[in-house]
Amino acid sequence: MNKKDIAELRKQFKVDNESLKISDIFNVYVMKESDDIYHHQSQPFDMLEREQQELFMDNFKKVLTGQLDEKLFELRFDSNAENSSQFLLHKGLLSQGVEEWKAQMLELVEKMLHEKTYDMDIVITFIRGEYIKPVKRKNDDLEEEVESTRYAHSFVLSSVNKTQDPKKELLFDYIEKAFKYNIVVDPIINLKAPMQGFLFPCFTDNTADVNHVLYSTGKSNELDMHFIENVLNAQEVMTAEEDKAVFEEIVKHVTGNQLNTTTLSNVYEEIHRVIEENEEAETPKLDYRDVENVLKMSGVEDVNSEKVESAFHEVIDDKSYELKASSIMPKYESKSIKIKTKVANISISPQDLSYVKQVNIAGKTHLLIEVEEDTVIEGFTMIPEALAFKENIDDSNRK
Repeated sequence: MNKKDIAELRKQFKVDNESLKISDIFNVYVMKESDDIYHHQSQPFDMLEREQQELFMDNFKKVLTGQLDEKLFELRFDSNAENSSQFLLHKGLLSQGVEEWKAQMLELVEKMLHEKTYDMDIVITFIRGEYIKPVKRKNDDLEEEVESTRYAHSFVLSSVNKTQDPKKELLFDYIEKAFKYNIVVDPIINLKAPMQGFLFPCFTDNTADVNHVLYSTGKSNELDMHFIENVLNAQEVMTAEEDKAVFEEIVKHVTGNQLNTTTLSNVYEEIHRVIEENEEAETPKLDYRDVENVLKMSGVEDVNSEKVESAFHEVIDDKSYELKASSIMPKYESKSIKIKTKVANISISPQDLSYVKQVNIAGKTHLLIEVEEDTVIEGFTMIPEALAFKENIDDSNRK
């Protein structure tokens, strides 16, 4: 699934939407530090009160919110897994009766609790429904877009939510005119921040892809590998943060950790060009040959296939590994490249990196940033100090 497909599905999660129908909801309550299911309950989603429906809809949207390879990951099922979750989910998706569907979902919960306990009570929610996606085609006669096809996709979505103790509060009773301690012992289910979740199947080009599952993590770049490998039975995946770290280490190996800002800026510009040229296609990936080409095009000297291939082997022990270009590229519009010095840390956008130079003046190393306007620090406009540099140089020459 690409970000457009996910965004289109996410916005359908609202009450009374004809394009998305949730048939059943199934909630499973698990006590902390326990491997037993304390309680489970299912019912038609339409039987919930409207306020409850809205709370759950917001929860499901949060499961589908976030950047790909940071919070959302399209995972391929491990075809060699025993008691495959792919089979359980597919069977549950096709089941006609509610009891059969519940049985498949309970098997997934049992997998969650196998050899793992949680330090708080959790609630695992499953829904199954149908997503109706209309496809529009341009009608030349009417000079407008008209609906030509409707695709119907069945799906299962799950969210895992933690609970929290109710707040201890003091209340005022208007009738008895007395202050009272609010005694509430029932835990509150936190639907605003799901711990993790998943969507099955993935949807690609209006087609259901049952070989992949969309996994959602609660915190960016923090994966629950027990859930991925033992519950979903999916293959291991690299986060965008890990991909970026691998790329940086590979470049360090190839260049001997010696790279000026102009060349580094060229590297990011070259990767950005690759992404733009493949904007409509699948996310472009870079193997060792592509990385070699990027470095050569960016002006890195003494680069060859053998050196880059060796760097891949040293860093990730897999010369055939492919890096996602979107993961290793800093967000082009944001100040996301960090420049760290002993005196100060600076953030700068990739396209402005070429304005930064490390120079040696009068025997001392300086970080030089070219600017096109006055520099303002804490509201104060800085005075140019070019003369001060010249005086330092003259003093050095006289010595």
